[in-house]
Amino acid sequence: TLLWETLGKQFVEYEQMAPFLIPEDQQRRLLEFLPLFLKAWEQSAGKIVFPNILLLASEVSKLLTKEIKRNLNGKPAEEARVALEQLLQQKGEAGDGHLLLKSVYLLSQTDLRTMWNIIASGLPAALLQCLYLFFTVPLKKTTDDRETSEDDAQTQEMLVQIMLNMYKEEQGVEELLAADKLQSLIIATSSLWDQCSHSWKVPTGRVLRTISRALTKTSIVHLQAVDCIKIAVQNLFTLADTLPACDACEAASIVLCFVKDSYPVSSALLTEFENNDGYQLLLKILLRCEGLQQNEGDPFLDEILDMLTCLTTCGKTELKVSGNIVHPQLPHFDFEQTQSSGMTVKNLQPFQVLQSIFQRSNDQHLCGRILAAIGTIWAWDRVNFFLLEWTLQPINQFTDIIHFKPHPVQVQFFRLVESIVLDLSYVPHEILKKVQYLIKENIVPFCTLTALQCLLSMTHKDLLFSDIFRDSGLLGLLLSLLRKEAKILRKSAGTDLPGLKEGPEKELNVVMLKMVAALTARSVRNTVVLKDYGMVPYVKIFLDDECYRSATLSILEQLSVISCEEYMSIIIGALCSSTQWELHLKLDLLKSLLRILESPKSHSAFRTCSGFNGLLSLLSDMEGALQDPPSGQWAAVGQNCILELVFYTLQGIAAALHLDPVNSNFFQRNGLFEKMAEDLGSLGCFWTQGKRQIPVSLEKKRTFAEFLDAAFCSSEPFPVWLKNCIWILSFLDHMVKGTLHQESYFKERKPEMGEESRDDQEASQAQEEHPVAFKRPGNKLPAWEMRDCTIVHPGAVCVMVRLLPKLYKEGHAQLSQEIQCAVVDHIQSLVKSEKSRQVMCESGLLSTVITSCQDAFCSDSHPLHLPLTRLFEKLASQAVEPHVLR
Repeated sequence: TLLWETLGKQFVEYEQMAPFLIPEDQQRRLLEFLPLFLKAWEQSAGKIVFPNILLLASEVSKLLTKEIKRNLNGKPAEEARVALEQLLQQKGEAGDGHLLLKSVYLLSQTDLRTMWNIIASGLPAALLQCLYLFFTVPLKKTTDDRETSEDDAQTQEMLVQIMLNMYKEEQGVEELLAADKLQSLIIATSSLWDQCSHSWKVPTGRVLRTISRALTKTSIVHLQAVDCIKIAVQNLFTLADTLPACDACEAASIVLCFVKDSYPVSSALLTEFENNDGYQLLLKILLRCEGLQQNEGDPFLDEILDMLTCLTTCGKTELKVSGNIVHPQLPHFDFEQTQSSGMTVKNLQPFQVLQSIFQRSNDQHLCGRILAAIGTIWAWDRVNFFLLEWTLQPINQFTDIIHFKPHPVQVQFFRLVESIVLDLSYVPHEILKKVQYLIKENIVPFCTLTALQCLLSMTHKDLLFSDIFRDSGLLGLLLSLLRKEAKILRKSAGTDLPGLKEGPEKELNVVMLKMVAALTARSVRNTVVLKDYGMVPYVKIFLDDECYRSATLSILEQLSVISCEEYMSIIIGALCSSTQWELHLKLDLLKSLLRILESPKSHSAFRTCSGFNGLLSLLSDMEGALQDPPSGQWAAVGQNCILELVFYTLQGIAAALHLDPVNSNFFQRNGLFEKMAEDLGSLGCFWTQGKRQIPVSLEKKRTFAEFLDAAFCSSEPFPVWLKNCIWILSFLDHMVKGTLHQESYFKERKPEMGEESRDDQEASQAQEEHPVAFKRPGNKLPAWEMRDCTIVHPGAVCVMVRLLPKLYKEGHAQLSQEIQCAVVDHIQSLVKSEKSRQVMCESGLLSTVITSCQDAFCSDSHPLHLPLTRLFEKLASQAVEPHVLR
């Protein structure tokens, strides 16, 4: 603060003495003062506390202007350029010029009033003249010291920053008009770009762009009067053939800035640009950018494209178009209610440049930027889509040539088409017809795939597209193509003929199936079309390949709406005909079956198509699969996967029995519960040796719920066979209560396109890469013993009892009998009520207990003797058949 006060007093003295000093002394006193001023600034962390700053700014700026003019006066261009460099660089006596430049640089960053004083000094015109010389007259470097290069860069940055600060003000631009240097510099950039000083290209562009944003009516009239834009365009036409494409973009972008930025003030420069074939110039330059290396010239290329996009809204009158809305349209679309935001297209000429570039170029970056520009214009105002499409028809025309473009451009284009429906809620029927023709011709498989994915997204948007694509013939086309592919698959099955490898062709089949699935979903009419085409036998061929399976099952599930028997016949047949090791095929089929069995109307068809026997045969096929340790080919499969298949098989049976007395009666009358118990008992985790179990005394006794919790929710070690047994008993327990079909023990796995089919992988590798994750059953464990559960399927209790003697393993006698007691106690908890006991007696549980547990009844020392006797007594009190008691 003291230093600033001292400086203030010194400057007051200078101010008082200045009128009485000759110019040389006045200049000397000021130059002596400036080092102290700069020192104070440095010690004040860049803050200036100076009361007479306005006068100081005027004096320093005037002196710098005077020195610049003195060094330029009467000298040829090259000499003047050298003199300016010596003035502004920090060398010897010429350091005075650098001192002035740095002082003005600091003062120009203070406040607006100070900036106005600097502008009023005449410095704007002087510095622009310097910039003109630096740009147009490149110096030939000889043996200059390399150490000065950093100083040169600092000097350049200060000089440019002063100009940027001055020219962002309208007053600063107005000061340039009298010297006629502005138009000279603009014209120089358009004519001397290949001959100018390379190091001054970017700074010149920065300065001129700043000036373009501060143009006034007066400055625009001045530029128009001297034909500045006209001459610049003519010069660029000449340079466009010889300059590298990126340099041509850079030079043209400077001229275009003046055209675009001046429009809000006056349309004069835009009119001049248009009248002198400015758009043809830009088209010529931009087409030369095809094939540029990544990022080469991109900033200026993108700048031109952005400015062209903005110019589409530069027009005096609104475009008036009346289009013919083709119906049907989405319910919430109403063109009459479309409100304009004001950012509408009023000038078609710049858009025609963008359109022509896309039609004539196959460059990925260029075409991608054009599509991005169109998306931007649509985003400004939804009316713009209709204004453009009903006049120039860009998207309609682009569809004819899109298959020639690079793949990323194809993806971007169809996303744009998709947005017409998803964002504008409009159905472009003419465009969709062309897209459909593109799919039919299938010239480029990747393009066909991308186009079909676009239509698939639309189909998911609204059910209306199911009708549109049926009536347009797309559904029939897809069915014909799928029939052809199915025949190829059928012919190659079981032979050495190679199937389709991963790639666009196979992925196209996947998307075609997904499209048919989407078109038939919730559309009985389309499903009837599929059936009438005789496609059902061909569709089911796709079940074998996991990539196709999800969509194929969706189609077949929709078929169940009109013919549940046919669906059941296909699924049950596929389950029964699948090989022993096609576990994932079986899982996917079972999950599909479960979705259909949610409807009670499907239960009858399931029964008549031998569904119960079919599912039980799956259990039979897994004989020995859960042995511990696993043996044979089962060792490579992984027991979690096997257990998952057991769960979904039982869940399918439970779903078919749920609230269906006919199916329940059928299942029990035909002894299928007994068959289920036999098949589960042969899985390998249950004891099948038939030897008498040796009774042991139990040191502790846990409940069934505690066993389940200890086996899967704690670190207590449990043998694998026991874990598997407990899970199966848990499944059966949920079946007893009628809740198994609602449970979810396993996380869903979704196959991805591009992965090797799970059925074709090595089973051991599949187990490592796709481990099954268990999820706890829905109800809490203590709830089993806290309430009297209603028994929905008594036959499932009989299955549990039949498995009771098989809950045994040599070497684990105590653990085996402990779990047996826990299961018996749990069964007792299920038959607490009189109604439950009566239901169980009618189901034959009493005789099942006697026949299945003879060893326990015959030995008083057997741990199961007492609990089974109690269970027997409970059931006997409700027995309805005396011969059973006898």
